Amino acid sequence: MTQAVNTTPFASLTPDALLDALEAIGLPCDGGVMALNSYENRVYQVGVEDGPPVIAKFYRPGRWTDAAIEEEHAFLLELEEREIPVVTPMRLQGKTLNEAGGFRIAVFPRRGGRAPELEDEEVLRWMGRFMARIHAVGALKPFESRPSIDPVTYGSQARDLLLKTPFIPMELETSWKSVVDQALEGVARCYDRAGPVEMLRVHGDCHGGNVLWTPEGPHFVDFDDARMAPAMQDLWMLLTGEGDLQRRQFEVVMEGYRQFRDFNPAEKHLAEALRTLRLIHYAAWIAQRWEDPAFPHAFSWFDSPRYWQDHILNLREQIALMDEPPLV
Repeated sequence: MTQAVNTTPFASLTPDALLDALEAIGLPCDGGVMALNSYENRVYQVGVEDGPPVIAKFYRPGRWTDAAIEEEHAFLLELEEREIPVVTPMRLQGKTLNEAGGFRIAVFPRRGGRAPELEDEEVLRWMGRFMARIHAVGALKPFESRPSIDPVTYGSQARDLLLKTPFIPMELETSWKSVVDQALEGVARCYDRAGPVEMLRVHGDCHGGNVLWTPEGPHFVDFDDARMAPAMQDLWMLLTGEGDLQRRQFEVVMEGYRQFRDFNPAEKHLAEALRTLRLIHYAAWIAQRWEDPAFPHAFSWFDSPRYWQDHILNLREQIALMDEPPLV
């Protein structure tokens, strides 16, 4: 369970405070700091004396318990032990999670790379192989301190949170709630068609921006959203096409995936359901963080009737897609 969230948690994280905190946990900084693209947490490339730059992550206070963050780190270390290419936190003062200046901090080695070309079939096979290896480790034991991705946490709870906010325009609220309820009914039908599915530790946010590609292949970053979920949660996010193209992409991913792990074909029914849940959860996430000054700046379109009109249309499209035949 997450803790109460301070809506303006990073107000005190000035450049001097940042460097002081890193020095306090034993990182000899050279003063060079560059902010990286991150909204949930604050992430910086930091210069280090007599060494290459590192990536310092300042966790959003209240989002995760210490135990939940330590589970993320333990999962990464399990993957690294099995030679799966992930970026693991460094140990400082004997720990991967440190605290200074009122913030919990993890420091990672900097790794280069570019987004994978997911239109390339060989890249998709490669991704399938590594996703299978990650999931094989993820299935060995559950998270104890992290929630699941399911129709309640990403669906009905997100809907209820949004209805308590002022963001949905009054003239659209009835329509929006009706469409969300229809969407969640569609999600429930998809889960019914899938039947019992295995829940395992997954990346949780495995889009192209969280995979860095090099000539040697991919490495995976940012497991901050790792949760218990069906394997399909990571797999559908690798698909960039529509219709027959998406089906072909999925077949190619499976060619790589099945080299290392079996896949329950019933989970194909969950692809559009999980996409629908992400749409609802994403809106709730922005609403929940709106008082953080970074969010109105980055998501200025969120507080406009046009966004909610488009959200309704997107959900209607998902309602139709969830009743179509699944990926084959």
